[in-house]
Amino acid sequence: MKKKVVSLSLSVGLICSGMVGASAFADSSKSPQTKKFNQSTGTPDFVAGKLTSPSAKSAKDIVLDYLEKNKAEYKLGSQSAYNSFIVKSKEADQLGGEVVRLQQVYEGVPVWGSTQAARVDENGVLEAVSGLVAPDLDKKGLKSFAKSQTQKQAIETAESDLGFKPEYEQAPTSELVVYPTGDKAIYAYHVNLNFLSPEPGNYNYFIDASTGKVVNKFNAIDTAGSQPATLTGSNTTGTGVGVLGDTKSLKTLLSSGYYYLQDNTRGQGIFTYDGKNRTTLPGTLWKDLDNNLNATYDHAATDAHYYAGVTYDYYKNVFNRNSYDNAGAALKSTVHYSRNYNNAFWNGSQMVYGDGDGTTFIPLSGGLDVIGHELTHAVTERSSNLTYQNESGALNEAISDIFGTLVEFYDNRNPDFEIGEDIYTPNTAGDALRSMSDPTKYGDPDHYSKRYTGTSDNGGVHTNSGIINKAAYLISQGGTHYGVTVAGIGNTKLGAIFYRANTVYLTSSSNFSQARAALVQAAKDLYGATSAEVTTVNNAFDSVGVY
Repeated sequence: MKKKVVSLSLSVGLICSGMVGASAFADSSKSPQTKKFNQSTGTPDFVAGKLTSPSAKSAKDIVLDYLEKNKAEYKLGSQSAYNSFIVKSKEADQLGGEVVRLQQVYEGVPVWGSTQAARVDENGVLEAVSGLVAPDLDKKGLKSFAKSQTQKQAIETAESDLGFKPEYEQAPTSELVVYPTGDKAIYAYHVNLNFLSPEPGNYNYFIDASTGKVVNKFNAIDTAGSQPATLTGSNTTGTGVGVLGDTKSLKTLLSSGYYYLQDNTRGQGIFTYDGKNRTTLPGTLWKDLDNNLNATYDHAATDAHYYAGVTYDYYKNVFNRNSYDNAGAALKSTVHYSRNYNNAFWNGSQMVYGDGDGTTFIPLSGGLDVIGHELTHAVTERSSNLTYQNESGALNEAISDIFGTLVEFYDNRNPDFEIGEDIYTPNTAGDALRSMSDPTKYGDPDHYSKRYTGTSDNGGVHTNSGIINKAAYLISQGGTHYGVTVAGIGNTKLGAIFYRANTVYLTSSSNFSQARAALVQAAKDLYGATSAEVTTVNNAFDSVGVY
């Protein structure tokens, strides 16, 4: 089986447990229409319906009151809901009302992997609560847990386990968390080691706060960065030739006699940098003398700059989302990163593109779906924040593949349902990294029964994404798969349903079964509970064996 990875992506989390099927309840003002229980914990992790009566209270209080009233079902023990959750964010829902995101805590310490999302409508009615709640923490020995290790010792343990000395982009960090481990829970330090040399890495370690042992570790790209310094000058329009030889119009800035790849017309700007084949970021802001980027060395910068603008426009024009954070964050890209670097990644603050080695890849910024993929990781980081491991990580990857593809269709530049086909194996016609229409073409599963269950690739995030990709393809295009016929509803509705699920209902620990519930609920919100769109989503997930 070919293993092909185009991005490392965002944060990584714990194993997401299995789910039981949805149960239907009587449709009343106080009985949920949908309720799903986590198979491992026995607690609800997706409830939707008219869960409360109308209220003039704040959305936060409505959600916490509901959790307190149902604390026995969520197995909070002696802890009150008011002390068990903190509000991480509140955001207006595009359909009215408010989305509240929570973090579970135990005696003030965050519980790793336990985040929740709730939707309150404009009348103060709680309509959905999703996300894993770690149960019975009072019974798991935390009160007697001896925290003998220090944050400094935890960092030293992680650095020792790493096996090499990196050049840090930012100082290592360490945070105390509650770390559930099956029937137990421990205090652990979450250590982050973030660097670009000798190879890009964002190593996340969990160090037992009592014994100092490593209990889990994973590597992903996820750093925090500041806004770039902006030049002053005159906004202009230039031209450039891309990696595939096509000419594009570029938004540039004229300053002190040079034309810079700085686009001031979108959000807080789009900036494209020259990495000069080094491994420091962001590099030097790209500049040109005649506003015509037609040299071979310019091609990667042309595409990175233009395609970042296309992706920004897609999210703004289709979903009214102002950049990845919905607050206009600047989009930074660095091209010519390192030498012969066969990858592209989002590092938490910017996109980074290698030039490829000319055989496996050509410059990766030449793929619009690759750029849409990377920027969607940023959108996910600022919304559901799906942890990049096991099913939640595969879901994270699939969402990036889906929206990378939808951006390609939006720009109508030879769109298809293949991923990375424009920049992968230039000497092999028709090859791609992954296929949404037929994941098995590249060795990825198209049904849950064929999922990868090992530990490599963070639990198969680039492999098992094929299951969700296939469901998404069927939602859009329709077809018969494993004997189940799905009526396609097109790309526009596919994007609307997945965007709503990602920004309203999915949480950091969502697995495939919870994703199905979230997508069905999103379709109900958008098109009605008995709509053809809801039927299509249900049938698509039936066809890939996700219930």
